Amino acid sequence: MGASMKDIKSRIKSVESTMQITKAMELVSSSKLRRAKERAENARPFFNVLYKTVSDLASEMDGSETIYSHAPKGKPALYIVIAGDRGLAGGYNANIFRLAAEQPDFQGAKMIAIGRKAIEKYAHNPDVEMVAEYPGLAEQLKVSTVQQITRQVLRMWQNREIGRVRILFTQFVTALNQEASILDILPLSMHSAVNRASTAAIIYDPSPQTVFSSIIPQYMTGIIYGAITESYASEQGARRTAMEAATGNAEEMIQNLSLSYNRARQAAITQELTEIVSGANAAQ
Repeated sequence: MGASMKDIKSRIKSVESTMQITKAMELVSSSKLRRAKERAENARPFFNVLYKTVSDLASEMDGSETIYSHAPKGKPALYIVIAGDRGLAGGYNANIFRLAAEQPDFQGAKMIAIGRKAIEKYAHNPDVEMVAEYPGLAEQLKVSTVQQITRQVLRMWQNREIGRVRILFTQFVTALNQEASILDILPLSMHSAVNRASTAAIIYDPSPQTVFSSIIPQYMTGIIYGAITESYASEQGARRTAMEAATGNAEEMIQNLSLSYNRARQAAITQELTEIVSGANAAQ
């Protein structure tokens, strides 16, 4: 019985130690989440305006062909996969990897991996060709680095090395809800959904085609930057939720172990009293 009590006490200390770690990670994630959410929300208006501008230009060029709307046939897709730099974030990373595996053109694709978990997952995967790796980018996000990614993507597209560009990221809905998402970046559709009848005429100088070609790098940089900010906020939200649940489970486990310890202690005391009484009776 004594050994059992010692075992239980050791387990309680072990769980308490784990709970301290999960509680600390929960607090850190909460702090990072506030900043990440603010960054994502501040970025959205700019990228919404940029998207509308590209849509308006596409409506002016309806039916026209550019290098960005014409995809070469028989070329592999390029996937930009955004995952986390750390684990312990619930299903955050697994959901992105599952979505990637579901895509018919993923096998044989080229890849730009953003985040250490994406690099670890695909660096030695024979089904994809890794063309660039960006560990730690989301936490120390710089526009210049995103522009570097954009230049690489556009160079591959202009050299007709790839036939499609897709970005896999996690959309931040709330701290408790994140959605693994996929977005096609290239080729661009030249058929805009904008209602021309309700939109004032816009005069472009130089031509819409020239403006369109010059704005594409900014557009792509905006899409990638926005996807990274959304994913980073999602990662922190998922980790906070996971650590909060882990802390709650640890507290419950400690309560159950403490109850078991008290029962074992009570049984040991009862047994000792019984032995003392039996010994006293025998002495009489």
